[in-house]
Amino acid sequence: MMNRVVLVGRLTKDPDLRYTPAGVAVATFTLAVNRTFKNGQGEQEADFIQCVVWRKPAENVANFLKKGSMAGVDGRVQTRNYEGNDGKRVYVTEIVAESVQFLEPKQNAVEGSTPNNNQNEANYSNNNKNGSYRADSSQKKDSFAGEGKPIDISDDDLPF
Repeated sequence: MMNRVVLVGRLTKDPDLRYTPAGVAVATFTLAVNRTFKNGQGEQEADFIQCVVWRKPAENVANFLKKGSMAGVDGRVQTRNYEGNDGKRVYVTEIVAESVQFLEPKQNAVEGSTPNNNQNEANYSNNNKNGSYRADSSQKKDSFAGEGKPIDISDDDLPF
């Protein structure tokens, strides 16, 4: 059996970080994921999906993501239930994230702006000890842009 979910979307509000009585971090957030089609009025619709992440990744999500941040979630669907205040059974379906990828550079997430084209093409890494992001300028240039000529590739170079 398989239970695997991969989502890319934007947070609808800042993540909510809490700790269990045993001291385990847990963060919850809602991810707005656009549908691949538009409705009858030509508007883009989105699904709002509840996500939960545990331990150190939960603390990272709370520290580095905020409302509007784009994130990728890899996890599984889980349903649970509990008794509500009115005595009725409440059912919850959520994504338990095994990993959360931050899909925007730190500076854009903090400023709330969208990246420009050069930043989209850049390779961002956070290898610095202070957690800052840097753009690798060697990745900015498109090797094939403006050539206008066919690319000569031998059959030996093809994987099929």
